[in-house]
Amino acid sequence: QVQLVESGGGSVQPGGSLRLSCAASGIIFSIYAMNWHRQAPGKQRELVASVTNVGSTNYADSVKGRFTVSRDNAKNTVYLQMNSLKPEDTAVYYCNANTRWSMRDYDYWGQGTQVTVSS
Repeated sequence: QVQLVESGGGSVQPGGSLRLSCAASGIIFSIYAMNWHRQAPGKQRELVASVTNVGSTNYADSVKGRFTVSRDNAKNTVYLQMNSLKPEDTAVYYCNANTRWSMRDYDYWGQGTQVTVSS
């Protein structure tokens, strides 16, 4: 059974920091690209940051220079360090794992964790 469990969300003031974690189980973590998406009320879900299975990273323009994605294959965990948070970062953040293996696509999602940035 595949599980992606996010943690670390919460409420923070503008300019503050949070660190999200996503612990994976039931998959061979090291072969998966790991992604963080977010969805704000009334908006579409958007890709925020990605880290490939070999550690290459990519970020949405809106978070470049403020967010850092990293992974620890020994702990089957991906992280999203969020600094200089803004009210527009308020959203539910979702962890996503995907890979292509033996000509088949695998795609899994966590349940999401709420991040609220407000004064």
